[in-house]
Amino acid sequence: MMQQFEAAKARCPGALVLFRMGDFYELFGDDAREAADLLDLTLTSRDKGPDALPMAGFPHHQLDTQLVKLVAAGRHVAICEQIDDPKTTKGLLRREVTRIVTPGIAADETLLDPARSNWLLAIIPRDGDDAQVGLAWIDVAAGRFEAAVVDRDDVADHVLRLDPSECLCGEKHRERVVALVQAAGKRLVTTRPDWWFDDATAGAALGRALGGRRLEGLGFELPADAPGVAAAGAVVAYLEQNEPAAIARIDTLAAWRPGRRLEIDEASRRSLELVRAVATGRRDGSLAGVLDRTRSPMGARLLGEWLSAPLVDKSAIDDRLDAVATLVADPILAARLAERLSGIGDIERLVGRVITGRAGPRDLERIGRATAILPDVVSLLASSGGLLADLRDGLDPCPDVASRIGATLREGCPVFAREGGFIRPGFDAPLDDLVELASGGKAWITRYQAQEIERTGIASLKVGYNRVFGFFLEIGRAHSEKVPPEYIRKQTVKNAERYTTPELDERQRQVLGAEEEAVRREIHLLEELRTFVAGERIRLDRAAEVLAVLDVLLSFAEAARARGWVRPEISTGGELVIDGGRHPVLEELLPPGMLVANDLTLSAGGETAPAILLVTGPNMGGKSTFIRQAALVAVMAQAGSFVPAKRARVGIIDRLFARIGAGDDLARGASTFLVEMAQTARILNRATPKSLVILDEVGRGTSTFDGLAIAQAVVEHLQSSVGCRTLFATHYLQLAALERLPGVANVQVLVKQHHEQLVFLHQVVPGAADKSWGVHVARLAGVPSDVIERARDLLIGFESDAAAPQAKPRRKPPQRDQLSLFE
Repeated sequence: MMQQFEAAKARCPGALVLFRMGDFYELFGDDAREAADLLDLTLTSRDKGPDALPMAGFPHHQLDTQLVKLVAAGRHVAICEQIDDPKTTKGLLRREVTRIVTPGIAADETLLDPARSNWLLAIIPRDGDDAQVGLAWIDVAAGRFEAAVVDRDDVADHVLRLDPSECLCGEKHRERVVALVQAAGKRLVTTRPDWWFDDATAGAALGRALGGRRLEGLGFELPADAPGVAAAGAVVAYLEQNEPAAIARIDTLAAWRPGRRLEIDEASRRSLELVRAVATGRRDGSLAGVLDRTRSPMGARLLGEWLSAPLVDKSAIDDRLDAVATLVADPILAARLAERLSGIGDIERLVGRVITGRAGPRDLERIGRATAILPDVVSLLASSGGLLADLRDGLDPCPDVASRIGATLREGCPVFAREGGFIRPGFDAPLDDLVELASGGKAWITRYQAQEIERTGIASLKVGYNRVFGFFLEIGRAHSEKVPPEYIRKQTVKNAERYTTPELDERQRQVLGAEEEAVRREIHLLEELRTFVAGERIRLDRAAEVLAVLDVLLSFAEAARARGWVRPEISTGGELVIDGGRHPVLEELLPPGMLVANDLTLSAGGETAPAILLVTGPNMGGKSTFIRQAALVAVMAQAGSFVPAKRARVGIIDRLFARIGAGDDLARGASTFLVEMAQTARILNRATPKSLVILDEVGRGTSTFDGLAIAQAVVEHLQSSVGCRTLFATHYLQLAALERLPGVANVQVLVKQHHEQLVFLHQVVPGAADKSWGVHVARLAGVPSDVIERARDLLIGFESDAAAPQAKPRRKPPQRDQLSLFE
C-alpha cells in the first residue's frame, strides 16, 4: 500500500494525497502532519520510535466537508480511490488517483461561493520585456476562457478585478509574479515547468482544446498577442494534468481588449467598495450588496462583473437602461419573470458538473426543472422590444432536454446515484421488473414470517437481517423445544438462536440480487441521461447566459422601484450632473429621511461648469460621502442601473480613479504617505480628459507645508495638463485660493456651532470653509477635556502667530507666475 501511496505522490507533486483504505481516507508522513493541523485530526502511527511513519485520517463520508477546509486553505488535494471491489478481489486492492482538486479548478458546489466566479489565472512576464505580461483566465465551472496582453503596471488591477483563487506561472518567473500580484493582496501562486509556457508547447495545447480553430478568427493578433496565447496554453496544460474532463467545456477563447469597459484600478475598487466591503470582505455593505436582488447564483455573479467593469459604449448602456425602464414601468411583468427565475438554480455550474461526469441525479433533476420554465420566460417576453426582445430571441426553450429529464427522473432525486430509487417508474421495463422482484421479495418475507409463526406456534419468531449473515429466523431460547428439525442454526446471540431454511436462503438470493441489479441499472440509465445532457451543453450555456442577464436587469429594476431611483441620461460629452444625489449604500443602511441629498455639476475642461471641485469642511461633515457617491452614481449609470438622484446626466467615463484613505504596506516597507503618493502618481500619469478622479486628503501624511505644496501641485496639474472631472476633498483651507484658476471652484460641507456643540448639516453648498473644526471633532471623539482645553489654547496662539504682520524682506522677491499658497 505504501508503494501505491508513493506512486500517487509522484503523480501529484505538491498535493495532499487522500488515500482510501476501507471506510477511511488516510494521509501519511508530511501530508499527515499538515492535514492534522488544518483539519484538527489526531496524528497517530502504527509503529513506535523516532522513525515511525505519522498517519492521520477521517471517515470517507466526511470527504466533502474536509475538502472545503483544505481548498479554503489553498491546498492541492489528490484523491486516491480503491479501484477494485473488495467483495470480489483477494489481496491488495488497486488504487489510483481519480480526482485532483485545487482552488483554481474546484467545480463542486460545496467548494464554491455561489455569488463569485472561480478563476484560475495564468501569468507570463515576458523575458527582456517587463512592460508586457501575458494573462489568461478560466472559470472551469462555467467554461469561460479569456486571454490578454497587458502592461506590467496593470496586472494588479486585473488580479483584483478577477479575484482569482489560484495563479499559475513558470518556475523561473515565480518571484516576479508574486511581486506583480501582491499589490492586490496575498494570492496562491502555483508553479509548473517553464516549458509549459513557451509558445510552441502552449500553442499546441491550446490547439487541442479549441479543435484546431485559428486564433485570428477569434480576434487575436499575432505575434502581438503571443504572451496571452501562451498563458492560455498553459491553462489548458494545467487542466490536462489535473481535470482533463473540463477541457470539453471550452468552446472558445475570448480576446480581452482595453478600452471596452470602464477601467477601475485596484485602489479605487477598494476605496469605493464596489463588490465587497473592506471591513468584512463580504458583499453586504458594498454597492453590489445594495443592488443584488438576483434570484440565481448566475445572476449574482454577473451583477458583480457588471459593477466591476461597466460599459463605455453609449448604445449598449442605453439598451440596458431601456430594459430596466420597461421592467420598472411594468411591475406585473417583472413579478412574473422573477417568479419563474426563482427556480432556475445555477445552470452554468450544473452543466459543468455534467461535463466532468460528477453530476448526480439531483443535479440533473435541477437542470430539468430549470429548462422546464424556459418556455414561460419566452412567452412572458413575447411583446417586449429592445434588449429584452434580443434575450427572448436568443433563448432556446430546450423542450427536448426538459422532456427527456422529466421522463427519466422522478421528483425528489437523491444526491448520490448509489442510493438508487431515482428513475421514474414506467421509464425502463427491465428496471421495473427488478424493482418489482425486490419489493415483492420483501413482501414474501413478511408473509413467510407470519406463516412460520402459525406453523411453529412461536409468537415471538421474527425474520431479521444483517450484512454478515443475511436473512435469518430468530427464536428465543425459551422456545427452543418448538424449533422444527429442518431449521439450520446460523448464530447464537444473547437469549436467542438464529436459524435459516433452504427456502429462506433461496428467496434471499433472489431479493438481494434484484436490489443490486436494480441500482446498477439505474446508474446505467443515469449515465445515458448525463451523456445526452452533455451533448446539449452549448444550448444550455446560452440559456444560462440569457437568464443571468435577465436576472440582473430584474434586480436593477426592483432596486430602482423600491428606492425611487431615476434613469440617468447618458452622453458622450464631459459632464457629470447629479441633482439630489444620494449615497446608495448609506441610503440602504440609514432610516428613511436621514440621508441628505446634494447636487453636483462637473464638466471636463471647465468650459460650461467647473472641472475641479475643491471640497472643504470638518471631519464627519460628509466630504468623503459626497465624493464617493458621485463615483458610485457614475458606475451604476454605466453598468445600466438607475441611480439614487432626482436627475442625473453622465458623460461616459473611460477611467475611474478614487484615492480615499490609505494604509501602510508593511510587507513592502511602504509607509502610509508613500502608498498615498504612489497611488497619486498613478492617477496623474494615467488619467485622461474623459476620466473621473476622486481624491481625499492628498498630502496629509507629511509635514503641513510639504503636504500643502503637494496638494496644490496636484490640483494645478489636473487643471492644466489633464482637464478631467475631479473632486478634491481637503483640509488645507489655503487651497481655496485656487478657484482663480479656470475650471476650479470651491464647495463646502456646512456645519453649525450651537453652544459649543457642532451640528453637522451634511449639506454641500458653494464656497470654501473657513475653519476645520478639528478640536471640536476631537471632543466628540472622546478626547479628555484637559487635552481639549490645552489644544484650544495652542490653536489660539498658532492662529495669532499666523495673523501677525511679517517683517519686510530685505529685497523684493522675484516675480512669480505661480499663485502663493497664502494669498
